[in-house]
Amino acid sequence: MAANWYSNPAPVARRVRAYFAPVNRTAQAPVIFDPAGQSSFNLDSPPAPWISLGWIEEFTRKSVSKTAPVLTGIPAATLEQVRESLSAEVSFRFLSWTKLTMALATGSQHMNLLAPASGAAAAADGAQAATAVTVQSGSSATFVALAATDAAKFAPDSIIAVDADYTGQLGYVGSPVSGAYLRQAVTDVDYIRRVTFNVALVSQSSSAGLTLAEPLPGGAPAASAKLQAVVGFVDREGGSFYQEWSALFIVQGSQGDRVFFYYPRLQPSAGAEETASPLSARNKASLTRVLLHAQLLALPVTDPLDGERVVCYRSFIPASNALV
Repeated sequence: MAANWYSNPAPVARRVRAYFAPVNRTAQAPVIFDPAGQSSFNLDSPPAPWISLGWIEEFTRKSVSKTAPVLTGIPAATLEQVRESLSAEVSFRFLSWTKLTMALATGSQHMNLLAPASGAAAAADGAQAATAVTVQSGSSATFVALAATDAAKFAPDSIIAVDADYTGQLGYVGSPVSGAYLRQAVTDVDYIRRVTFNVALVSQSSSAGLTLAEPLPGGAPAASAKLQAVVGFVDREGGSFYQEWSALFIVQGSQGDRVFFYYPRLQPSAGAEETASPLSARNKASLTRVLLHAQLLALPVTDPLDGERVVCYRSFIPASNALV
C-alpha cells in the first residue's frame, strides 16, 4: 500500500478559548507559557496562575509591525529589509460578564463596589464602605477564617474582597494583581480592596468562617488582610492606568490538534465598549445579548533564548499520529 504523504489537514474548531494571567507590574515580569511542557492541560483546569475566561468569539489578531527596505547602489535596489516597528493587536468578544472580563474590556482601573456603610453619602464609584472585618489565622485560598460574629455578616452567594488596608503607599497597589497605580496618596482606607482582584464567591458560611466557591487568585490571605462584601463592579471611562496581563488563546481542533497564541504582555488599547448580539437572526427587535468587546495592544518582551524582541508566540501541537 502506498504511503499517504498528504499534509495534516487544517485544524477544524468551533470557538477559541481564552486564558489570562497577571503580569508582575513592579518587576515587569509576564507569566510564561511553555508549549513543550504545558500544551496538554485540561482546558477546564489551566495550570496556575492562568485563569480561564471561557469561550470567546470574533477572535482577530493582526500584526501592525512595519518593515522598510534598505536600498543600495545606483539605481537604488533593495539589499535587505529591516523591521522599523514591532506591534500587534488582538480583538474579540467575551461571552460572559465577570470582574476580569470587564477589566480587560476597559482601559483603566476596574473596581469593586464595596457594600456601603449605613447612611454613607452617594458616590459614582461606591459610597464609603461598611467596616472591614479581620481575617483570622488558619485561612487558605478556599476558606477564610473569621471570628463568629464577623462570619455571621456574610451569607452564602455573597461576593467578598480580601486584601490589606490602604496605609499611604504609592505605586502599584493590589494583590496579587496590580489594580491601580497611585501617584499621590488617597484618604480611603478601603482603596486597595476597591481595586483588588482578590475576590471570590461565598458558597458556605459557618461560625468558623467562609468557604469559597473558587480559590482566591492570591492564594491564602496575608496575615494583615481584611475582608469586605462586594455588591458589584464598576469601571470608568478615562484615567491614566492601564491593565496589563499575559494572555493565552487556544484553538482546539476536532482531531485533538491545538493551536496556541501566547501573548506575554497585553494592554487594553480602547475604552469600554459593548456590542449587541440578537438572539434571533430573523427578528432584529428580539432579545439581544450585550457582550463585552475587548481590543488589546501587544507589548514586546525580550526572548532570553537569543535576545530577540517579540510580541507573540504561535505554537501548533499536531494530533496524535498526524503526519508532520
